[in-house]
Amino acid sequence: MKCVELYTNSYHKEPEGISFCPYRVSPLGAHIDHQNGKINGFAIDKGVYIAYSAKMNGVVEVQSVNFPKRAQFHVLSVPEEKEGDWADHLRGATRELGEKYPLRYGISAVIEGELPIGGLSSSAAVIISFLSALAKVNGITLQPWEMILMAKAAENKYVGVNCGKLDQACEVLCRKNELLYLDCLDDSTELIPKNSEIKPFKIAIFFSGLERSLANSAYNLRQDECKAAAYSLLAYAGMPYGKFADARLRDVPRDVFDTYKERLPEAFRKRAEHYFSEIERTEAGVRAWQNGDLEEYGRLVFASGESSITNYECGCAELISLYNIMRNTDGIYGGRFSGAGFKGCCMALIDPQKAEEIEFNVAKQYLKEYSGLEGKYCSFICDTADGVKL
Repeated sequence: MKCVELYTNSYHKEPEGISFCPYRVSPLGAHIDHQNGKINGFAIDKGVYIAYSAKMNGVVEVQSVNFPKRAQFHVLSVPEEKEGDWADHLRGATRELGEKYPLRYGISAVIEGELPIGGLSSSAAVIISFLSALAKVNGITLQPWEMILMAKAAENKYVGVNCGKLDQACEVLCRKNELLYLDCLDDSTELIPKNSEIKPFKIAIFFSGLERSLANSAYNLRQDECKAAAYSLLAYAGMPYGKFADARLRDVPRDVFDTYKERLPEAFRKRAEHYFSEIERTEAGVRAWQNGDLEEYGRLVFASGESSITNYECGCAELISLYNIMRNTDGIYGGRFSGAGFKGCCMALIDPQKAEEIEFNVAKQYLKEYSGLEGKYCSFICDTADGVKL
């Protein structure tokens, strides 16, 4: 691993430990976790590694294989405001851990992400792998949901991204060959084993060549639009609606949406339409997975992608092109944008026997349309994997 090599060259010793957190894909449940919806998820066998050792003086000193700037701060004096660089995720994580547990030791560390940034919850993976290392050197044992909520709070409160719990839950709770079914309303989870009758599949990742940052995208705006839709619908129906900040579409019965949706501004109506149809697809996807029906599961994933484009209105031209290419490529059961859909990548469930042909055909068609992204576009074939080991 490059992180171990860079650590050894920088500190002239081997690291004391290596922390790893996988990336995730969520085939169904797009854009609804923050509305207390339901999601499906897998961890994949690629992720973020951190080579680290304890620093007795309490200093956190971290460099990245992927970014040039080195970050340095003390565990007891983390800057109150974010600094606008990749290390904000580490600062936020340190503040969250330090608010709950006494921190004495820092770490010297090198971070390495295996895949390009965008769509695989790399920010959550960085936070979780870093939290694991920092907790370890301070003798702290974090429970799974404690880690999930701490990592989420670091992004929400410090970095400024109003993400839900989808990313963190998948990266902590998932297990190889099992589908994570998470209800974000009450955090109930179910790990559903792969049906022995299901066709073989792998997970393909197609990177558009465009990296993205949620903090600079329309991600937060879409959440506000969902809240506005929920708040309005509850008011139209004469139901209690409380504070705007607490409004969620999960609080709105489907029949209330059907009755009052024409009163909503078009953007709010579309966001709500995506929510209600996506939660239905997620539930149907669980049934298809349980029945071993990969074709039906894939069809639902493609439908999720279509709704993300038309109703949630995310996805740049390049990602939409990738999505359309996937829909017309033999051997792909289903696919859509991975993550928020503002640049980044697409994911697909594919027939392993056609993997090489699929990668060739998707690349050929995509680069024919976007030749300027030659050398930046790339693809990877992955398997499902276990979540982080705490």
